Amino acid sequence: MRGALSAASLRDPGAVLLVSCYELGHAPHGVAVPAAFLRRAGFAPAALDLAVEPLDPERVARARLIAVSVPMHTALRVALEQLPRLRQLAPSAAIGFIGAYAVLHAPMLRELGAAFALGGELEEALVDAARAIERGELPAADALVPLQRLRFPAPDRSGLAAAGYAHLIAPGGERRAAGYTEASRGCLDTCRHCPVPAVYGGRFFVVDQGTVLADVEAQVAAGARHITFGDPDFLNGPRHALAIVRQLHHRFPAVTFDVTAQVSHLLRERAHLAELAALGCSFVTTAVESLSDRVLAALGKRHRRADVEHLLDLSAAAGLVVRPTFVPFTPWSELADLVDLVELIAARDLADCVAPVQLSIRLLVPAGSLLLAGDGAALRFGPFDPAALGHTWRHPDRRVDALQRAIAELVDRDASSGADPTGSIAAIRDLVRAAAGLPPTGGLPRPASRAPRLSEPWFC
Repeated sequence: MRGALSAASLRDPGAVLLVSCYELGHAPHGVAVPAAFLRRAGFAPAALDLAVEPLDPERVARARLIAVSVPMHTALRVALEQLPRLRQLAPSAAIGFIGAYAVLHAPMLRELGAAFALGGELEEALVDAARAIERGELPAADALVPLQRLRFPAPDRSGLAAAGYAHLIAPGGERRAAGYTEASRGCLDTCRHCPVPAVYGGRFFVVDQGTVLADVEAQVAAGARHITFGDPDFLNGPRHALAIVRQLHHRFPAVTFDVTAQVSHLLRERAHLAELAALGCSFVTTAVESLSDRVLAALGKRHRRADVEHLLDLSAAAGLVVRPTFVPFTPWSELADLVDLVELIAARDLADCVAPVQLSIRLLVPAGSLLLAGDGAALRFGPFDPAALGHTWRHPDRRVDALQRAIAELVDRDASSGADPTGSIAAIRDLVRAAAGLPPTGGLPRPASRAPRLSEPWFC
């Protein structure tokens, strides 16, 4: 930050600018929640979502404090691409970063001149940073990760774009405007490949039920007919979570929702799977990641292959759609594991419940990842690559890396051409089989009715 700022300058409308870069196609909660905290403290923040609108030179030039939300890898990449332009348009503004990837990459961001990097339960710390800048002081540039429960106001989405976000595609093809909220933050689990435990250390914090329902009510009033609960794991606090969706269904019986939950938590709460479906849960996203017990152990997952099969049986009986996510390509994966994965998808008729991009994902190891601790990490992962925003690694079997590149190219090509996802899954299956020296299969049957899904297929 160059020069001092007057106390009045940050209270002017737009003097604080919150910038979102990407939040999986959802309206940016990572901006709406900080905006509410700042407004409660007497500031008048503006918002800009680069995922659905161009960078607005006038909004940026008016800002004296810019907080860029980077909750995930893609968001940080976009943020770094836009940082020179932000500095050019607002040369005297303090620019800081908020979100999980801000604190994981704090040393790099500090070298780039970041005024602060905040993660965890960050909103009051952001208010403190704004107050410090008002006084002409520099906030701490090092990573700050407050982990105490906050008193949440309802998220403030004023100033955000009204359109361009993900929507639910129902089985019959109906498209429903989708809202987004969070009933909790952080996570009790410590999966080693996930950035959330690296920030929260196995802790989670609930958001008051009244705040969550007020957020949902405002989005329904604005036209939402489906709500995504974006908690890292909706069932970390099952009583809290179930109470909220029961109230949601009571107040808005026509509004559907989706949640994310661990395989182990879904099994623990098996008695409630049918209830979730009855309350309007269109689908549950669950991070299966791999079918190899060896890989699952390396990633620190609390389930094994047999648990995945058990969950698929239970969810089918309960009428609950499960959409698994995967990290097929890791240093521990073998070709046989990949064959097992695509064959289970075919045998379980899951092709319509798996976004093709999920079968192309290569393990990302950001700065600060829990994977970097422990025996053998130095042998598997190379130095941090700023261009890739992660630690490099190569698979000992060159065929595995070649297969990942081939699948990624196929997914990109099919997505660009609007190809049927089931056909893409069938083509990926044949690529995997060919890499393992197995014959092609002749494709997969197209489902008579599509499983519910969001229009944005990415996850994490």
